[in-house]
Amino acid sequence: MSGYPIDPNVLTNPALEPIRFGFGRGLLAAGEADERVVALCSDLTESTQMHHFKNRFPQRFVETGIAEQNMVTVAAGMAHAGKIPFTSSYAAFSPGRNWEQIKTTASMNRQPVVVVGSHAGINVGYDGATHQMLEDLAIMRVMPNMRVIAPGDSLEAERATCAIAADPAPSYLRLARDKTPIFSTADSPFEIGVAYVLSQGRDVSLISTGTMTYHALVAASLLDSRGISAEVVHVPTVKPLDEDVILASIRKTGRAVTIEEAQIIGGLGGAVCELTAREHPVKVQRLGMRDRYGETGGPAELLEKFRLTGKLIAEDVERGFQSA
Repeated sequence: MSGYPIDPNVLTNPALEPIRFGFGRGLLAAGEADERVVALCSDLTESTQMHHFKNRFPQRFVETGIAEQNMVTVAAGMAHAGKIPFTSSYAAFSPGRNWEQIKTTASMNRQPVVVVGSHAGINVGYDGATHQMLEDLAIMRVMPNMRVIAPGDSLEAERATCAIAADPAPSYLRLARDKTPIFSTADSPFEIGVAYVLSQGRDVSLISTGTMTYHALVAASLLDSRGISAEVVHVPTVKPLDEDVILASIRKTGRAVTIEEAQIIGGLGGAVCELTAREHPVKVQRLGMRDRYGETGGPAELLEKFRLTGKLIAEDVERGFQSA
């Protein structure tokens, strides 16, 4: 294993918690540390876990109603006045509905507005394709000046929120709705722009972000039992991409597999392909949503449907070796 502390029970009996819960704790901590931190929400305060901040700092909370375009515009004005605004809604609506306002009011002006997109990915489940935001990594990654961060579990989301509050750039923070396994510990590091090698390998680099990192760890364990040594690289910051860590892993293994609960076109898979094409051409196998929308179903059922469980990821990686 690497020097990154991992919960010893992650492969046998992992603790489960929604990633958004970690954001709620992190926002409260950021607000306690810096009175400039303010929060704005589009009528989804408890769903996005902003209610903790609202209850503690009611005078620093603004309920904008279901008006996502107005929410980020107001936030940009508050940022210009010296505040550090966090805005929250479902990712399908922010950045899905207000991308243009984020671009023109926050990103163009380099204002430290934090766009928190909750309920992203297919784990929204029964809400169906309209609410399963899968394009957010791609559309936010192409926006100049924008940080794009997808925590792997609730503990990392808590750390990431505090780090974002201290960063002067506009940021997008991606959160999942359903409970997901916790693989990190209280001692695990988080720094914006840094990727982490969670397990060492020599045959293939499994490069994952967000909820998929747990499944990458499971896949690596299964592959090891089949004679394939997989290195797991966790990429919580999709932009700016940690090119050095990713390239070092790929140069060692000679093969890359990207894994994301998002569209493989333009997301992490696109970012890694751009990097390898420029710096070190290798075969890249992209796993994720393959140019299609989601479906209605239970979160676990949908992960099986779209082959995003550790078991099925391992099968696809092994099949990639056989077809090489």
